[in-house]
Amino acid sequence: MALRALDNTLPAAVADQRPKKAAKLFAVTRSPTGSGGNGKKRNDENSAPTPKPASPVAAAAEPAVEYVRSEDLLPVPAPKARAAGLLAGLDSKDWVKVCEALNDARRLAIHHPALLAPILEKVVLGMVKTMKNPRSAVLKTSVMACTDVFAAFGNLISSASADAFDKLLLQLLLKASQDKRFVCEEAEKAMRAMATSMPPLPLLKKLKSYVHHANLRVRAKAAVAMAHCAARMDVETMKDFGLPALLQVAAELLNDRLPEAREAARSIVGSTHAAFFFKEAAEKEQEQEKMENELQEQEEVKENEEEMKKKDELSAVAAAWESLCALSLSPISAQAVAKIVSQPQPQPQPQ
Repeated sequence: MALRALDNTLPAAVADQRPKKAAKLFAVTRSPTGSGGNGKKRNDENSAPTPKPASPVAAAAEPAVEYVRSEDLLPVPAPKARAAGLLAGLDSKDWVKVCEALNDARRLAIHHPALLAPILEKVVLGMVKTMKNPRSAVLKTSVMACTDVFAAFGNLISSASADAFDKLLLQLLLKASQDKRFVCEEAEKAMRAMATSMPPLPLLKKLKSYVHHANLRVRAKAAVAMAHCAARMDVETMKDFGLPALLQVAAELLNDRLPEAREAARSIVGSTHAAFFFKEAAEKEQEQEKMENELQEQEEVKENEEEMKKKDELSAVAAAWESLCALSLSPISAQAVAKIVSQPQPQPQPQ
């Protein structure tokens, strides 16, 4: 083995055989404003990448959808023509046309409900289809259309088929339970309009099956809708639904995992108690009013009897006066005649 030099250097022959390292290339950073003199694009790893400007073609291909409030919707210029092409618009593959058709359905429901009534069931099924659309603009517009349809057609269960309404109700509950806030709030608004405008008894029967849904949020939203219905019901309507069944649903919801469902259960119990309290108060008020009417009738009868008695006394005085005049007796004063008539007559002795 060869000895190594004391200066710790390799022999020249070995050093020449070692691979040489490649020289590192450093990028020159230049300012886009010309700090480097040529105005080239800056290449700095610590700076954020500059977004590319959108092309005019791409910007024009993405139209914006405006969400119009119900009170700001104007009447349809040609309502019959719009109603005739409404179903085709709802079934279109162009999402912009679908949104236009949904807004037309809203305008027809508000300003021309008579034109929408014959095709209401098909329109409801078309709305159910649009509520399954993944695009948020179509989804929110369809939920807004539900609100206007509920407000225009109070008893939607009888206006459309039960199957169409069941599908619409399920989609509303699902949309009110999702994480998209703007869709969730709009769906809750539609459900409040549904519970306010529709008869509470048939709607309560529809909602009863959803309080046992596997989805916690769906159960909670169904419980809130049931609470809105119970607040509008009187005792007789609750008895028609089944008071034990209603209290059983409330008792089950009191143990639910979501606070929203538990609060709705308390509201149902409170509405039930209030209905019975108001009924008892109304019955007491009716009984008191009946007693006051009876006392008033007795007073009127007593007053009539006294008035008749006075009339009889005056008639007796007049008859006595006429009798005296017929006998051609000496004239006496009217006070004397009244005194004579008012004296008690002797009672005949029994035989």
